[in-house]
Amino acid sequence: MDYEIFDLGDVTLQSGVTLPNAFLAYKTYGELNEKKDNVIVYPTAFGDHHVQNEWLIGNSMALDPRKHFIIVPNLLGNGLSSSPSNTPAPFDKANFPQVTIYDNVKLQHRLVTEKFGIQKIALVVGWSMGGVQSFQWGASYPDMVERIAPFCGGAKTWPQTYIVLDGMKAALMAAVGHDSSKLNQLTSADMRAVGRVYAGWGLSQTFYREELYREMGYDSLENFVAGVWEDSFMRMDPHNVLAMLWTGQNGDISANSAYNGDFDKALNSIKALAIVMPSITDLFCTADDNEYEAKHIPNAVLNPIESIWGHFAGRGINSADNKFIDDNLKRLLET
Repeated sequence: MDYEIFDLGDVTLQSGVTLPNAFLAYKTYGELNEKKDNVIVYPTAFGDHHVQNEWLIGNSMALDPRKHFIIVPNLLGNGLSSSPSNTPAPFDKANFPQVTIYDNVKLQHRLVTEKFGIQKIALVVGWSMGGVQSFQWGASYPDMVERIAPFCGGAKTWPQTYIVLDGMKAALMAAVGHDSSKLNQLTSADMRAVGRVYAGWGLSQTFYREELYREMGYDSLENFVAGVWEDSFMRMDPHNVLAMLWTGQNGDISANSAYNGDFDKALNSIKALAIVMPSITDLFCTADDNEYEAKHIPNAVLNPIESIWGHFAGRGINSADNKFIDDNLKRLLET
């Protein structure tokens, strides 16, 4: 096991449901300095584990473990932290309670403060649903978080994003005839269609038109869709996916008692220096949505990723996009 567990005990979620014996899986990179002011929090995205974040961590990179103490907490529902697949009855499988982005960040805050005694965070950074969490950190703990850098993720789930996630959910629901009482019958094989649904959204039209999948070693469109999208989704537990889809569909940094749904107020409350990096070809976490958000955050700069890799410009695959993100993080950390 290449990660650690932080036991949270019985946790009362935003929904009012108590999740017994909850825990966060996390991994750290580098050493916490004496002042405890070299901290970077880097939450995981939908379906990802901490290892999928490691492309952005390394010597001479912005997230340099020789300089920084980097904490990567795993999203609730991702199979490593408390999830439908590892929680005993009565909260197993389809019975797992609804968990919000706010819940995730609140529990990550407990990890950071209770386990490590940290009071200041130099940077919260994240891709996709990790980006949503970085916005939430900035809104929930404005005096603690000095910088945020969300890429390919919004401060709330805008309607287009919601619909895309709903399509993925519908593919799973169809496998049980849209009968929610049969959800516990779902298996990983039922994830095949979810991968196909997502394939059209994760990358841009130009990516497909220019057949960039050939650079990844796939000789045809069909082999790429089967080899990347079907394969990666069929490795996921369908109940974990349903839990994370709910979290994703209900993301909103203002959906809590601090802001009572006032989204502009929540954005305006973020004191952190922010670089917001949408991909200009992202089909469902759009640059337009991020532009609105950045305008309402006092110390934010919008710096779009000029890429044809769509949402996956932030996935650590394309070297030019990786360098752009890393360069922006270096600039932000030096500010």
